[in-house]
Amino acid sequence: MKRPVFAALRLFVSMSAVVIVTGGAAAAVPGGPIDPGRDYHSFSNPHQLMVEHVDIAVQVMFEERMLDGVVDLKVRRIDPDARTLILDTRDLTVREVALVKPDGRDQELRFSFGETDPNLGTPLEITLPQSLDAFVTGKDEKNNPHGSLMVRVTYHTGENASGLQWLTPQQTAGKKHPFLFTQSQAIHARSWIPLQDTPSVRVTYRATIFPPEGLVAVMSAARDKGAGSTDDVEFEFEFEMTRPIPSYLIALAVGDLKFKALGSRTGVYAEPSVLDAAAREFADTESMLKTCEELFGPYYWDRYDLLILPPSFPFGGMENPRLSFITPTVIAGDKSLVSLIAHEMAHSWSGNMVTNATWRDLWLNEGFTVYLESRIMEALYGEERRAMEDVLGLRTLRDDLARLPPQDQVLAVDLRGRDPDDVFSSVPYEKGRLFLVYLESKIGREKFHNFLGNYFAHFAFKSITTEQFLAYLHEKLLEGKRPPVTEEAIKQWVYAPGLPEDAVLPKSDALIKVDEARKQWLQGHKQASELGTSAWSTHEWLHFLDNMPEKLTLVQLQSLDTAFMLTGTGNAEIAHSWLKIAIRNRYEPAMTRLEEYLMSIGRRKLIRPLYEELMKTDWGVEFARRVYNKARPGYHPIAVNTLDAIVLKGE
Repeated sequence: MKRPVFAALRLFVSMSAVVIVTGGAAAAVPGGPIDPGRDYHSFSNPHQLMVEHVDIAVQVMFEERMLDGVVDLKVRRIDPDARTLILDTRDLTVREVALVKPDGRDQELRFSFGETDPNLGTPLEITLPQSLDAFVTGKDEKNNPHGSLMVRVTYHTGENASGLQWLTPQQTAGKKHPFLFTQSQAIHARSWIPLQDTPSVRVTYRATIFPPEGLVAVMSAARDKGAGSTDDVEFEFEFEMTRPIPSYLIALAVGDLKFKALGSRTGVYAEPSVLDAAAREFADTESMLKTCEELFGPYYWDRYDLLILPPSFPFGGMENPRLSFITPTVIAGDKSLVSLIAHEMAHSWSGNMVTNATWRDLWLNEGFTVYLESRIMEALYGEERRAMEDVLGLRTLRDDLARLPPQDQVLAVDLRGRDPDDVFSSVPYEKGRLFLVYLESKIGREKFHNFLGNYFAHFAFKSITTEQFLAYLHEKLLEGKRPPVTEEAIKQWVYAPGLPEDAVLPKSDALIKVDEARKQWLQGHKQASELGTSAWSTHEWLHFLDNMPEKLTLVQLQSLDTAFMLTGTGNAEIAHSWLKIAIRNRYEPAMTRLEEYLMSIGRRKLIRPLYEELMKTDWGVEFARRVYNKARPGYHPIAVNTLDAIVLKGE
């Protein structure tokens, strides 16, 4: 007799597809159990009318901080009686909506905006005519029995669109030209395109971008002239994505960009002053892609290019298909932080190809991707490198588990009534990875490796829920009289807080040696200059610094700083760890660097902990607010939303 968890799964899970229900009630905070087939962060109604293709044309207007555009939405009629199309928007001005006939003529439609929700934005409700026969195309009794419609929306974005960051020339590396980039994850695509902004809906898209003269546009799609065409002066750029992707992966950047090839299928875009350093740092990208294919199967996206963004980018990277957006803070000069590239590349399988259906299911994207990243790093750089990075990931997870409430320590987290950006802790990443490591340990690497390949093939270009994955796992690996993993253990990993007692945790001999070196120094047995750090990697330095006692003496701080020039390091990750120590001990020689760091970097992972540390003391509060008021205009809206709640709280 099967336990209730898997019996219940089969009541609503189809192994070939899942129907995600969204709607205008999404803004409410419902009680009772979660419906895994519902996206609580979209107003849209794809269960009735589903957008399947998006055709965008936008003019990029830097002076007005605005995209002025038209979007044509090809809408599949799931319910032939449905007469209201609901789209997600945030701070968009809609000037006109029309239904387009097959001959190109259009009919204006009535539309209205619903009630605004502070997290979700505002639903755009479009009324369709009762008679649709003249507008329906593509009827196919087997695949599309009710046909499709073309809906055209003319609109422009708001000045403070949450998915757009407009940079002045002074905020870029070159200081000569402005820069624009998008960040659509989690639900920010709706701030620059009116669409069904839910990961359960996958679309193909075409785009025509009109930037100012002399600037280059790039997107998460194939350019009509091919990769690297940045030298010719153009007034429009055309792109096409033929694989269906969720809305959060539609991405655009415009700036003074040049291109350098890294291999036959890989290359890097960056501002001219950054290009050569980026190309050197990420020279292994082509071999990394080949390794991924050997491990995980065919790469279906044709090219894999990198875009190095200005420092205000709020994340380490964003896995936009064909073009990962990357922070410049990982250009360390020694390739020590290229695991970020492995992570974003791995998303080409876990996330971009098989996608979480709702933000509750983020661990299906990120936990799988961190696991794949670990496998890539092991294959390319050896087991010791992988072990060090896994240990550092575990430390980050333990820090988050110590601060998060129990309900946010589960993999399938309840986000109802909340901003889905709240899901981005290390739990879906590192706890998700450890869950897969646990399964691997019980099943065996070869069998689990084959399972992963079959999983990617089975759900390719689909969006799935946690419960769909668990049902597939049960069917393929856990059937039989003596399954290698109990259903109770699975429930503990996915639905319970913390880490199970039998979690398989990483160990690193190299980091044990670092622990011994720190101990010798703290006990006064060795001077800092005698610790033998010349061959240390970034990971060893981070482990050395992040496990220091809360309080150090001025003599100890000066000793470290003199021996290793930590205040002046150009490695953003090491600087972050050192500056946390400096704040805790009010080490004045590092305060100027701290201010410069907070003013020049917008990556949330690096700046949020520094502001949090500053806000613990009276002098730190004064310092944080003074610097934040100056730095805030240069931060991305996503970072601002996070930091306002930390720094401006109680003002």
